[in-house]
Amino acid sequence: MTLPENTTCWVVTDGKAGMESQCLGLAESLGLSPVVKRVRLRSPWRQLSPWFRAGLSRAFADDVLAPPWPDLLFASGRLSVPASLYVRAQSVKAGKPTFTVQVQDPVIDPANFDAVVAPLHDGLSGSNVIATKGALHRVTAGLIAEGAQQLKPRLGELRRPYIGVLVGGGNGAFRLGPEEICTFASRLAALALAMEASLIVTPSRRTGKQNTLLLGQSLAGTRAFVWDGTGANPYFGILGLADQLVVTADSVNMITEACATGKPVHIYDLPGRSRKGMLFRSALIGADHARKFSVPLASYEVRPLREMDDVARTIEERYRTFLPR
Repeated sequence: MTLPENTTCWVVTDGKAGMESQCLGLAESLGLSPVVKRVRLRSPWRQLSPWFRAGLSRAFADDVLAPPWPDLLFASGRLSVPASLYVRAQSVKAGKPTFTVQVQDPVIDPANFDAVVAPLHDGLSGSNVIATKGALHRVTAGLIAEGAQQLKPRLGELRRPYIGVLVGGGNGAFRLGPEEICTFASRLAALALAMEASLIVTPSRRTGKQNTLLLGQSLAGTRAFVWDGTGANPYFGILGLADQLVVTADSVNMITEACATGKPVHIYDLPGRSRKGMLFRSALIGADHARKFSVPLASYEVRPLREMDDVARTIEERYRTFLPR
């Protein structure tokens, strides 16, 4: 993508890694080097965001939002909405409006932003809404190839085929506690045995220390590498090295990133229910981007999920229209 030279960009979130990664991925797809702004809201804006929008000049606990205002702003998460609205209003007053892009459902009317990028399962509509099947991300062929090169020496004598395992954590919709971890580990061990494969496993921040320790202990007798949190996170290396990928059902981000690799992806169900999550996973399975987890893993003709270029191209086109003539 080619934007005007010296185009400036901010990425604004409350610091959650999954939110920040989506915005960074979009900025990078446009060839931008964004400045990351992590905002903290004071009361009552924190509790009432994004519906309470009065007095936004007093809403932020840190002085991170100050001119010069950027040309583009990518923001994600409920607590980022007041920041987007504030920057948009202040930049208009300054005579050089910022093009604001909200990633994921902002909960309020999409018309408050110049563009909104949200997954289809959120059900948003509007002339400025860009709908996607999955989440935005930073996965590129170059990034996972570099990660694979760095991870390979850490695997010792583990041999192919490699089954990469991306582990999330419990949330408001799904449960992943010690009991579920033990069951999952048992299924993974059976899978490795059935397919004569090696497991390369990474937990996420949400997995938790206790679950991570238990997972490693439960797979101790299996051909497996389980990242214990020490050393560099092998996440992108696993995406690059794995012949097939297993991902827990709780994380839209991780499932999307796995599907972007073009490798077979198998979604492991967890106890719980999420209507939006069910719609998301059903859409991916129906379009041959993924399959449900089974032992052994099902064989299918993979269709990679690659939406980033299309989204970036649409943002670029709309931004160029937004620029003064």
